Amino acid sequence: MVETRTVESDAEMRLLAGEWVKCWTAGTVVLLDGPMGAGKTTFARGVLEALGHVGAVRSPTFNLVHVYDTDPPVLHADLYRLTSAEDLGLEDYFDSHLCLIEWPDRLGALLPGQVLRVKIEFGEGESQRVVTLTVPE
Repeated sequence: MVETRTVESDAEMRLLAGEWVKCWTAGTVVLLDGPMGAGKTTFARGVLEALGHVGAVRSPTFNLVHVYDTDPPVLHADLYRLTSAEDLGLEDYFDSHLCLIEWPDRLGALLPGQVLRVKIEFGEGESQRVVTLTVPE
């Protein structure tokens, strides 16, 4: 299944993430793909807000991984600074957490079999984004 939506603002991006997360559970791995500044962390923020997280949601670019005690628990990883994610232990979370992974091309052999892909691309104008969700059949 492939679903594509166009959003016009960060608020719409967060609302879209909140809508899609309703179908996701612990053990779901979501690969967030898109260029720098496209809105991957904004999407993750929307997921966490929809799950009841209160507080800041920062990009884990420097920490690499943030874990949130929501229901389901969320692992948010940003692999931008890495060439390989092999020593992070992400695979320990794949079954027990909803995993949001930015820059998934760094996963290499760690890439689990069934994943959802959210591709975020720049649209027309400064704030428009085209967001595509791909769910394996």
